[in-house]
Amino acid sequence: MSGFSAIGLELAVVVGALAILMIGVCVSSERRSFLSYVAALFVGLVLLSSFLVSWPEKQAFFEGTYLVDGLALFFKRLFLVAAGFVLVMASGSSRETAIGVEFPVLVLIALAGMMFAASAGGFILLFVALELVTVTFYVLVAFARNTRRSLEAGVKFLIIGAVTSAFLVLGMAFVYGATGTMNFDELRVAPIDVGNKQLFDIGLVLVFVGVGFKLAAVPSQIWAPDVYEGAPAPVGAFLASGSKAVGLVLIVRVMNSTMLQGETLWAVLLAVSAVASILYGALCAIPQKDLKRLLGYSSIVTAGYLLIGLASGSEAGIGASLYYMTAYTFAALAVFTVVSIVFGASEPAEIVGLAGLYKRSPLLAVALTLSMISLAGIPPLAGFFGKFLLVKSAVGSAGLKTGLVVLIGVMVVGILISIYYYFGVIRAVYWVAPSKDGKSIIVTRSERVALIMLMVGLVWLGLFPGRLIRASSGAVGSIAPSRQAIAEVVKHDGERR
Repeated sequence: MSGFSAIGLELAVVVGALAILMIGVCVSSERRSFLSYVAALFVGLVLLSSFLVSWPEKQAFFEGTYLVDGLALFFKRLFLVAAGFVLVMASGSSRETAIGVEFPVLVLIALAGMMFAASAGGFILLFVALELVTVTFYVLVAFARNTRRSLEAGVKFLIIGAVTSAFLVLGMAFVYGATGTMNFDELRVAPIDVGNKQLFDIGLVLVFVGVGFKLAAVPSQIWAPDVYEGAPAPVGAFLASGSKAVGLVLIVRVMNSTMLQGETLWAVLLAVSAVASILYGALCAIPQKDLKRLLGYSSIVTAGYLLIGLASGSEAGIGASLYYMTAYTFAALAVFTVVSIVFGASEPAEIVGLAGLYKRSPLLAVALTLSMISLAGIPPLAGFFGKFLLVKSAVGSAGLKTGLVVLIGVMVVGILISIYYYFGVIRAVYWVAPSKDGKSIIVTRSERVALIMLMVGLVWLGLFPGRLIRASSGAVGSIAPSRQAIAEVVKHDGERR
C-alpha cells in the first residue's frame, strides 16, 4: 500500500468538498438546497467504500506521521456516519442551514480533519488535523449569523478553543523537550531522564487539557452548554458526535504512546477528570429548561463516562469507551434531528415546547423517547449496554485500586441523576397538555428515514451488541503493543546508555 492509497478516504472527502463547492458556484442560489442531499449521498458512498478497505495490521506512512490501523478505520467510519446524518438533518428546505453551499462544504472539510486526526502518528499531524476541525467549527457554530445566540456561541467557542490550543502546543513542546521526539511510535519507547520526568508529566497534563476541549471533559468543558444552546441544531449534533469522537481517539493515541512512562499519571488524571465531569454535568443539567443546553451538560457527563473506560488502562476498558461512544452518537443524532424538526435549526429548544409531541408527530415522540432512554442507560437499548461494559471494565481493573469504588460509585450517581432529567423530557412529550395552537409537524422523507435508521441502530446495538463489541475490541487490539516487549526495549536502551 502506497502513502496516497492509504489516505484515499480522506482524499475522497476533500475532492467531494471541492466538487460540491464548484457545483454550488454554477447553480442559482434558489436551487442550492439539494447540495446537502448530494453531500450526504457522497458521504454514504465513501462509507460503503471503507468496508472494501482491509487493514489487517498497523502500517505507518509519511515518516510515521500517518498511521493505518483498526482504530483509525473504526473512527473514520463513525465520523462518516455522523457527517451523513448531520447533512440529512441540514437538508430541510425550511431550515437556514440548508440554504447555500457553505454548510455542506464546511461539514466535509471538518470530516476530512477528523479522519486525518484518527490516523495521527505524532503530535504534528494531531495538531494540524485538530486545528482544521476546530477552525471549521468556529464558522459552523456561528453559521446562523442572523441570530445573536449563534454569534455569541461562536465567539465563546473561538475564545476557549484558542486558549486550549495554546495549552496543547505548550504541552507538546514540554513532551518534545523531555523525550526528543513527537512521533508516537518513538515516544512509546523513549527513555526519560529523572530530571525530565516532571517536565514530561506537566506536558501530558497540558496535552490532555488541549485535547479534552473536543471531548468536553473537565477542565475544558465550560464551552459546551452555551455552544450547544446557541449553535444550529445540525452543528450541535456534529459537536456531540464527530467532534467528541475526535477527542476520544486522540486521547487514546496519546495515552497509548505514553502509558509506560506515565501510567500512574494517566490513571489519576483520567479518574479525576471523569469524576469531576460526571458530577458537574449531572448536577448542572437538573434545572435546565432548554433541551439543547441540557444536551450540553449531558455531553460533559458522557465525557466522564468515556474517561472511566480509558482510566482502567485495559483493552476491555478502551473498547467499552468505543462502544459507548458509538451508542451515544446514535442517540445524540436522533435527539438533535428531533430538535431541528420541532424547533427549527437555530431557535430556542424549550422543553415545554415538546408538550403533546406524541399527538403532533408520533414518529418524533418515539424517536425522542428511545434516545432519552438510551442516554439514561436503561435496557435494552445501546446506552445501557455501553454503560454496563464501562462498569465491567472498571470492576476488572487492578490499576485503580482504591479509586475503583469511587469511580463506580460516581458513575452510578450520575446515571441516577440523569434518569431524572431525561425522563423530564419524556414527561413533557406524553404528560403535558399541548397548547391550543399546536399543529402537526411535517417530517420530510429523508428525515423520516434517518430517524428510523437511528432508532433501529439504538435497538439493534442494545439487543445484539456482539458485532460492535468485536469491532471495538479489534480496533483497540490493533494499537495495543506488548507492554512487556516494550518494557524490555526500554530496559535494554537504558542499559546501553
